[in-house]
Amino acid sequence: MNLPNRITLARICLIPFLMVFLLVDFPFYPEPLQLGSLSLPYNQLIAAVIFIIAASTDGIDGYLARKNNMVTNLGKLLDPLADKLLVTAVLISLVEMGKLDSWIAVVIISREFAVTGLRQIALLDGSVVAASAWGKLKTVVQIVAIVLLLLNNFPFSFTGIHMDVIAVWAAAIITIWSGIDYFIKNKNLLHLSKA
Repeated sequence: MNLPNRITLARICLIPFLMVFLLVDFPFYPEPLQLGSLSLPYNQLIAAVIFIIAASTDGIDGYLARKNNMVTNLGKLLDPLADKLLVTAVLISLVEMGKLDSWIAVVIISREFAVTGLRQIALLDGSVVAASAWGKLKTVVQIVAIVLLLLNNFPFSFTGIHMDVIAVWAAAIITIWSGIDYFIKNKNLLHLSKA
């Protein structure tokens, strides 16, 4: 168990804490943080910090694994799994909290399942589906959208710009397009078997 894999496991271990702060209504929370007209519950603020820490470890573990030649099969399995678990857990929590439409969560999660399935087909075929620029952009925009939703659109709430809504729509559109892009570029993997 090398350092990059430990970092990935730590990301997975943060998910239950994130869920607790999002979905459990503790009686000892102080009144929500008031920033002008913005009201931000402390549980959401704590959850946002945990999410940002967890999401930032995604780049760190991959960078360390490649730089120090510590890429392992376990890491190849755990890293994408950790990403999908983290995003799925938060999206479902946001739907439960009434902050995200369920259809957007379904679209994003479905895309993740579809691309994971494509990667599995590639592995069986002895090839690898490399991460695309659209896939990386999708990840960044999803993270930004989730953080804005957790922070009740802070700091854009002071400007009247609904950047959280814009980011959610951008995440949905880029998620769909990146999924289509993966399938177009790897359509050779989907040929019908002659057996």
